[in-house]
Amino acid sequence: MDFIVKLRVFGETRCWMYTVEWQKRGLPHAHILIWLVEKVTPDVIDDIISAEIPDPNVDPILHEVVVKNMVYGPCGVINPNSPCMVDGKCTKKYPRQFIHDTITGIDGFPLYRHRSTTDGGQTIVIKVANNNVDVDNRWIVPYCPLLPKTFKAHINVECFNSVKSIKYICKYVNKGSDMAVFSLQNPNDEISHYQMARYLSSNEAIWRIFGFPIHQRSPTVVHVSLHLEN
Repeated sequence: MDFIVKLRVFGETRCWMYTVEWQKRGLPHAHILIWLVEKVTPDVIDDIISAEIPDPNVDPILHEVVVKNMVYGPCGVINPNSPCMVDGKCTKKYPRQFIHDTITGIDGFPLYRHRSTTDGGQTIVIKVANNNVDVDNRWIVPYCPLLPKTFKAHINVECFNSVKSIKYICKYVNKGSDMAVFSLQNPNDEISHYQMARYLSSNEAIWRIFGFPIHQRSPTVVHVSLHLEN
């Protein structure tokens, strides 16, 4: 957060919030929302967010990080057993379609530039189920080149500009931890059901024991109960 806010990676920030959650294998995952003072216009999105494989001759370090961390799947026909597959289709809508220039989507999320090989796009070869598979820009998750190159990690960056998107993201950020039910018993014991539904990994336990932050926002807004006369 210091890197993004103080160094103004995306520009001056008006406010921000984040929540840390843990996925099923105990991997920490942070959802971060940033509101900017200056609105990001469609004509500058490509300067901030990329959804393509970098040219290894131009930036070999970024190319290595993107190939390792920012490739989705692959799923679909290449890997039909992928967890994202439901009824033969990817629930995350991959692979995306080839697009020459980023355009504004109808749901507030842009359709990012995914150029084909005939349009100057890059391809890589990765191993899926012991088979070598050609992967193009349609499988790349949107990212800001500076962030994954700095932290050597998967950092997905999206730009949105509709109220519907903000409501969805805020709801997603505050949705809470993963839950899993292990058994059902009679009679109905609500306390036991509540305790069984909590999925707690060793990583999250350590995070909480050491008191690391799980949710923060700036500026902080809290609901204060006021007791007035009468």
